Amino acid sequence: MNNVLVNVAWPYANGPRHIGHVAGFGVPSDVFARYQRMTGANVLMVSGTDEHGTPLLVQADKEGVSVTELADRYNRQIVEDLAGLGLSYDLFTRTTTRNHYAIVQELFRGLYDNGYMLKETTMGAISPSTGRTLPDRYIEGTCPICGADGARGDQCDNCGNQLDPADLINPVSKINGETPKFVETEHFLLDLPALAEELTAWLQTRNDWRPNVLKFSLNLLSDIRPRAMSRDIDWGIPIPVEGWEDNPGKKLYVWFDAVVGYLSASIEWAHRSGNPDAWRDFWTDPAATSYYFMGKDNITFHSQIWPGELLGYQGKGAKGGTLHRLGELNLPTEVVSSEFLTMSGSKFSSSKGVVIYVKDFLKEFGPDPLRYFIAVAGPENQDTDFTWDEFVRRINNELANGWGNLVNRVVSMAANNFGKVPTPGELTEADQKILDLAEQAFDVVGEALQHSRFKQGITHAMHVVGEA
Repeated sequence: MNNVLVNVAWPYANGPRHIGHVAGFGVPSDVFARYQRMTGANVLMVSGTDEHGTPLLVQADKEGVSVTELADRYNRQIVEDLAGLGLSYDLFTRTTTRNHYAIVQELFRGLYDNGYMLKETTMGAISPSTGRTLPDRYIEGTCPICGADGARGDQCDNCGNQLDPADLINPVSKINGETPKFVETEHFLLDLPALAEELTAWLQTRNDWRPNVLKFSLNLLSDIRPRAMSRDIDWGIPIPVEGWEDNPGKKLYVWFDAVVGYLSASIEWAHRSGNPDAWRDFWTDPAATSYYFMGKDNITFHSQIWPGELLGYQGKGAKGGTLHRLGELNLPTEVVSSEFLTMSGSKFSSSKGVVIYVKDFLKEFGPDPLRYFIAVAGPENQDTDFTWDEFVRRINNELANGWGNLVNRVVSMAANNFGKVPTPGELTEADQKILDLAEQAFDVVGEALQHSRFKQGITHAMHVVGEA
């Protein structure tokens, strides 16, 4: 039996989910996982809410509540949104569990012991008005490499290059528009250059990825440099190094801990299942496959930083090293990244009011229309604009009039005329043609779903509906 791990992006617990979120990670991952289960594969689908980092602190301040209270409330809301959409997780957990803390610290210690964590003095961005550290993603400016506006402090989406906030031209805080103050601060950096050769060799074997994802990932290697993995913040996982673990103002970077969540969630699932070693079927069996689903703004963390962490933990970089407690862990089989779902040409944004929340959508239409729309018209390979006209056309003409009427008419005619499924008479050439088309569709649609080509799969299925 094939062991298939489906790792789904971890939503921040700082607000309810909108349909732009679930178009990128939620529905595609669930369609894939359900297909794999139907083929008889042993599937483990995991995720949870990402509950560390500055975004939660900022939202908690805005709402006048503690960060723990905020995380608890939005965890419940997000679970309701995703369950309402019919997403079939085997475990949906949180990054604030004791298990997650322990696994994250184990990964850090392995990297540190193997020499892939560098201690350096860097320039950190501070909000002049609050004194609080500003995370890379909360600083925007002009890219110093390609000149594009709106580049973030961690990367430029236009040219794909990794950046530091201090690199940006005319940087401003996305929180309040002020110019950040840059101060010297000591941090641990993941030595990506020491892992570059292994990362490149691995990426060059990934020739069946979506072309946009592979090209973006390989481009990242042209400007690879050490990446800070700790932060000046009081909310997060302690750094397990003597002299650092008791420092209340230094924690691990939220993106170091979030990607470890796939592994920690698998280990938590195994303990809950009564077989504590069951996670190894998905992580240490070389024949197991693993698929990571997210939006395109998270590619760098899944095709560069997470594989880098796994390689360094196993001592597979230029500095060598030893295997640690968790053993040799599988690298991703595929990073399945979607583009953005936009509305009226703009990226979905709760803060800007460009938003349709999942809970409101489900209340009005239920899960099936949204799942169908995302599968057949979602942002699989390019940014896609959501319009109500297109949604109504797809649902009425295809889902209701096409599939719905076919089922209704066939069942009604059988019930009214026979009261049961009738015994077929002699098949005509036309009968045989439609039966052959339907039978062949299992292979055609299955092949498409196996490679996360959801539009191609559902379009062929609806072609069979049309012919019938």
